[in-house]
Amino acid sequence: MAAEFDINIITSVKQLTEMPNVMKAVVPCYYAHPNSPIHSPAFGTSDADLDSIPIVDLSLLSSEDPDQHSKAIHDLGRACEDWGFFMVVNHGIAESLMKEMIEVTNEFFEMAEEEKSRYIGQQVFDPIKELLREYCEKCRKVTRTLLSGISESLGLEHELMKKSLDLDSGIEVFVANYYPACPQPELVMGLPPHSDFGLLTLLIQNEVGGLQLQRNGKWININPIPNSILVNTADHLEIFTNGKYKSVLHRAVVKKVARISIGIANSPAMNATVSPAASPLIQNERFPPLYFPTKYSEYVEMQQTNPLDGKSCLDRIKIISPSLK
Repeated sequence: MAAEFDINIITSVKQLTEMPNVMKAVVPCYYAHPNSPIHSPAFGTSDADLDSIPIVDLSLLSSEDPDQHSKAIHDLGRACEDWGFFMVVNHGIAESLMKEMIEVTNEFFEMAEEEKSRYIGQQVFDPIKELLREYCEKCRKVTRTLLSGISESLGLEHELMKKSLDLDSGIEVFVANYYPACPQPELVMGLPPHSDFGLLTLLIQNEVGGLQLQRNGKWININPIPNSILVNTADHLEIFTNGKYKSVLHRAVVKKVARISIGIANSPAMNATVSPAASPLIQNERFPPLYFPTKYSEYVEMQQTNPLDGKSCLDRIKIISPSLK
């Protein structure tokens, strides 16, 4: 009875894993995933060929050589349209800073629960209490370069997204995830399938894999190359591009060793209304608007007050064609 009482008052899974004789060899039944084992063939999981995952060289997006720049823009557009996930290299963020971010995050999760409680916020947009300014500012520069290139890949003026979504007033949401070592990883889901809100998400992680994306009906393991940043397209980029660059379902699985990931979601201004771009290339008689205009803050509130469930929030603002009813 004492063990059961202790389990009821824990505040994190990490706390549970540190309790004597709990979760050392067998996962408690209430943490087991209700469906088939996650790593079984029934889930269609496969390892991605690293050569097939798009790689975007950020330095070429800013190249003054017109041929290099044009190729980089084309490659970026293809990566967004065909995959929705790509690895960014030559991004200008020091490898030492990225490693320090992982180390600081690990130190935070190693704190006692009482000490960590000093950093708790009530809302997703509450300011963070850690000193992460340098890393976040550098990630913002990477994102702006990518978004400018994405606009250009669509044949739009390269600052159209910045102006129409008021990106100068936008915010970044910093998310640090700690997935404790699990004795039976085939039974547990780290994070269920979902797409991200915002425009782009930038992700780094320790050397433990665990991220999977859904592609052609299968779950693909993604293991980024060293010193790269993994980027995925998010819901509001799908809305802005009228479905051309879709957000992609992804999930996290657990391992027998602890995994840390750090994500930064880049967003429009909170009061910005996001809708398909007013452009003949995105909206015309053949391609009418597919999404209702939605205030960004209202979308985030909807996403935060509902359980993660695929792309259910995005589905709510889709315009259903009369021919499809």
